[in-house]
Amino acid sequence: MLEILKAISYNSDIIIMDEPTSAITQKEVEKLFKKIEELKARGVCIIYISHKLDEIFQIADEITVFRDGTVVESHPKEELDIETVIALMVGRKLTNTYPKEEIKIGEKLLEVKKLSNGNVYHDVSFHLKKGEIIGFAGLMGAGRTEVMRSLFGLDPISSGTVNIKGEEVKVKNVQQIIEKGLVMLSEDRRRYGIIPVRSVRENTTLAFLQKVFYRFRYHKKVEQNIVSDMFEKMRVKTPTLETPIASLSGGNQQKVLLAKWMIRNPDVLILDEPTRGIDVGAKFEIYKLMTNLAKEGKGVIMVSSELPELIGMCDRIYVMSKGAVTGEIKREDFSQELIMKYATGTLTSDEVR
Repeated sequence: MLEILKAISYNSDIIIMDEPTSAITQKEVEKLFKKIEELKARGVCIIYISHKLDEIFQIADEITVFRDGTVVESHPKEELDIETVIALMVGRKLTNTYPKEEIKIGEKLLEVKKLSNGNVYHDVSFHLKKGEIIGFAGLMGAGRTEVMRSLFGLDPISSGTVNIKGEEVKVKNVQQIIEKGLVMLSEDRRRYGIIPVRSVRENTTLAFLQKVFYRFRYHKKVEQNIVSDMFEKMRVKTPTLETPIASLSGGNQQKVLLAKWMIRNPDVLILDEPTRGIDVGAKFEIYKLMTNLAKEGKGVIMVSSELPELIGMCDRIYVMSKGAVTGEIKREDFSQELIMKYATGTLTSDEVR
């Protein structure tokens, strides 16, 4: 919000807003849109860049679609609809935005009981089974990311138990948890995920170097084959394996980070905001990957601020508010209204029952 205020404060004739709502709450989004209307009324031009198409159609007068660095088409908003824009963005029509499939749910892979970390979060309990995708919803600051960071060994746990594949694990560090078969995709790939000055090849094999360094030698050909096979499977677009990862699009960077963990063949994947700041086509491919992982018997935890994707992809959704789990919702009961009531603590006693 401070960055938005700073941009507005220059009294410019043209203001470019690049993904301004990627890290603010819905209430703050409404304030921003009100301010945009005020700026437009004063004659200010706004260039608004976003992957959130509902926002585009809410505030834009004209919509320009880019694909692969080229302007595809530009039209007044009234001449387009969301489905047409999606087709222009990805170069084909997506008949199913969320490729969720009915998958047989197996035994428990992960069980967390009464996990706490001081005042950050408290008494958090949930479980995850084979073939299951569970979601974590909540407002900014609800404690979702903090819980996942503790499970991954990044932050401390003050009390509670963690069971992975039936074994109680005292979480000590990241390496220990990775070896137990649990990995995590960070919500901020630029800050915590990629090493921008290194190549896509190096970023991909970073978490499993023992596959390319053994017998006192570096096996470059082995590494290239592993990365090439994984990129083909995940449809990563890169000029070469030596291209710096920073030069790739956000969607391809995210797929490289996923490939890094797929090499380890984990049992549990924590995906924290996996589709933030990426285009519709890349989102679909990540959703498809999640479905395929579930079909292989793996468990996926999806932390997201995008309620439609949680509803579209998950089997169950846990909702957090003020550091605690306030609700668990089964797929047949999914609704944005119910999730938001749990997230804001406005459920009545009848609705809780």
